[in-house]
Amino acid sequence: MAPSLYVYDTALVAAARPRPQTIADVLAVMHTIDATCVDGDGLKWFNWLYLQVTQAVEARVNAGGFTNAAWLVELDVQFASLYFGALAVSLSGQPAPACWQALFSCRNHPMVARIQFALAGINAHINHDLPEALVATCKVTGIEPEHGSAEYADYTALNSTLDDLIDLAKKTLHVRLLGDALPPASRLEDTLAAFSVSAAREAAWQNAELLWHLRNQPALADNFMTTLDGLTTLANKALLVPVA
Repeated sequence: MAPSLYVYDTALVAAARPRPQTIADVLAVMHTIDATCVDGDGLKWFNWLYLQVTQAVEARVNAGGFTNAAWLVELDVQFASLYFGALAVSLSGQPAPACWQALFSCRNHPMVARIQFALAGINAHINHDLPEALVATCKVTGIEPEHGSAEYADYTALNSTLDDLIDLAKKTLHVRLLGDALPPASRLEDTLAAFSVSAAREAAWQNAELLWHLRNQPALADNFMTTLDGLTTLANKALLVPVA
C-alpha cells in the first residue's frame, strides 16, 4: 500500500471518491487534483496529461465527431472512474492494483522524470484499466465489443489525437520531477521512443473482447485481471527507474 506522502492526500481522496456521471464531472475531479498537487508530486503529471486527453475527447464529442457519442461518453466516465477509484483506495491505505501502486508509492522521487510518471499512469490506465472499462461500458449499453463495429471505429479514431498529446508531453515533461534538467543522454530516450499509445489501446481492445467472453465466469475473469495487473506492473517498474 502506498504511504501518505503529502499532507493533502486526504483532500485527494475526498475529490476522487465520488463516482462521476458525466465528462464534466470527470474534468472537475481532474482539475481539483491538478490544483491540489504540488509540482513535486509525480501524480500531478499523469493527471495533467490525462486532463489534456479528456478535454480533447470532450471537444470531439461536442463537435459531433463520433458515430456513437453516447457510448464513447460512457466509456470516458467508466474509464476515469477506475483511475479515481485506484487513487482513493490507495491513499486511504487499502489495496489498489499493483500497477497503480508502483506509481503512487514513488510520487515524491526527485530522480524520476515528469514524463516517466505520466507514461506510467498511462500504462497502468490503458493496459490494466481500459479492458475493464470497455467491458463495463458494453454491459451498460448492451453492445458487444467487436472489431469492425461503429464503436471500435470511434475508439480508434481517437488514436491520432492521443499520439499527438503524448508527443507533446514527451517534450513538455522532459525534466526531473522538481523541474531540473535531465542528463543529455540516458536510457529514458529509448523508453520514450518505444512507447506507443495506439498499440497499447489495440491490445486493450483485444483484452476486452477476451474479458467479455469471461463475464459469466468471475473466477476466470479475476485470474485474467490479476495476470494483466502483474504484466502491467512489470512495465511500470521499468518505466519508473530513476534517471541517473
